[in-house]
Order: sequence, then C-alpha cells, then structure tokens
Amino acid sequence: MQDLVAGARPRDMDDRPTREEAEAAVRTLLRYAGDDPAREGLRGTPDRVVRSFDEFFAGYGVDPEAMLARTFEETDGYDEMIVLKDIRLESRCEHHMLPIIGRAHVAYLPDRRVVGISKLARLVDAYAKRLQIQEKLTAQIANTLQDALNPRGAAVVIEAVHECMTTRGVHRPGVSMVTSRMLGAFRDDPRTRREFLAMIGNPPLGSAA
Repeated sequence: MQDLVAGARPRDMDDRPTREEAEAAVRTLLRYAGDDPAREGLRGTPDRVVRSFDEFFAGYGVDPEAMLARTFEETDGYDEMIVLKDIRLESRCEHHMLPIIGRAHVAYLPDRRVVGISKLARLVDAYAKRLQIQEKLTAQIANTLQDALNPRGAAVVIEAVHECMTTRGVHRPGVSMVTSRMLGAFRDDPRTRREFLAMIGNPPLGSAA
C-alpha cells in the first residue's frame, strides 16, 4: 500500500481543501459529537484523522489501467486460467464512510500476455481505496482487467462485511455480501465459470454485478 499513499493527490481534485481546512472540519465533527477537540486526548486527533484519510483514499491518486501496462509474453504458450484468491480488501462505503472489509478473488484467461501477480492485488487496492459500493468496485476491477489485458475472459468475486450494516442501522453482525462480475469466457462458458468458482471455494453468489 505504501506506493499508493506516496504522492496520492487526486488528478481532478486540485481544488480540494487544504490539510488545515480538513483538520478544522474534524474539529467541527468532534464538537458535533459532543466532545471538546481542545482537551488533551483529542488535540492530535484532527491530524491523525487527516493522515488516515490519505491512506484510506489513496486510490484517487492512482491510474488503475496504467498499473497493468507492463505485461509479459514469454509464457511458453500458457493459456490456462490465472487466479489470485483471498486478496485482503479494505474500503469505505460512500454512503456512511464506514469500513467494508473482505476479500477479493480475481481471475483471467490470458491471450498471449500475462501480468505480474502483484499487479492484480494493486488493482484491487487502487479501486478499494476510494469511496465505494461493492457492486461498482467489483465491476471496476473486472472491467479494467479486461480492457487493459484483452484476455479471453476476466472474473472477479468479492466477499465483504459492511460495517454500515453491522454496527449501525439494522445491526446485523455476521452478514456478508457477495458480488461477482464475469466477462468473456467466464460469462459465456459455464464450465469455465464453474472451474473458477470451484478454485475459490464456491461462494454463494448473492449480488452479481
């Protein structure tokens, strides 16, 4: 994640508030919560919150498709499925800014070109480190993989817990959401789709993007 944080300034948000303005906004929220931002335990909180935002939302400063630009063709004709499973995922919901915590499974069927596996994990982070809904996050990862590599197919499954549902509102702990996006052979060929789902443990697909 460090490479996402470094210099992560949104490309289209040069007019965003200054750090000082952001810290002042945190103080306002602390007062709204009913506490005193000047008391000893909270004096450093605005700075810590703003620094946390730099990390939580570092994806705005990254071009996800550019991350997949470097590919390799020396594969000795390898054309079977490539799957990276159980990628730790941390995001924030765009409705309440509360955590979305889970894991992503990413796969593609290469057409001559492959990409370094770390780039798949970085691709997940690039979109997760933004304000999100899980359906859009799932589609963005799969669509970018398909557009950048032009494989015979791409697939993404995300399983995640939403704290906007478990810690507020309906208060339903233990509930997780599953979304999927299947493109190319993963959508058109049931056998390919079944093979992928078997590799990742056949999660119950609840909401397909």
